[in-house]
Amino acid sequence: QVQLMESGGGLVQAGGSLRLSCAASGSTFSFNNIGWHRQAPGKERELVAIISRRGGTTYADSVKGRFTISRDKYTVYLQMNSLKPEDTAVYYCRGIAVSGNAYWGQGTQVTVSA
Repeated sequence: QVQLMESGGGLVQAGGSLRLSCAASGSTFSFNNIGWHRQAPGKERELVAIISRRGGTTYADSVKGRFTISRDKYTVYLQMNSLKPEDTAVYYCRGIAVSGNAYWGQGTQVTVSA
């Protein structure tokens, strides 16, 4: 059974940095793509950054230049720099398997204070 587990969230001041990790139960290279989404209170869940099996990356316009996604065999990372209060959200890891099934982690809270 595929499992994804996020860690690394917390409280940080605006302008600070955090690094999120998503540990997969198997190889991250087994997914067609894997990455990060976030959901702020009262808002829809949105894509933050994803990385494809071949290493191509996609970022939301709002995080380009500030966030960087990377991975090794079992973990996907999201380095978040120059954090803003509007980055406050629950951050979820999601992997899309070859079958097309989507797998989600339980989420990790990121709070950025002004």
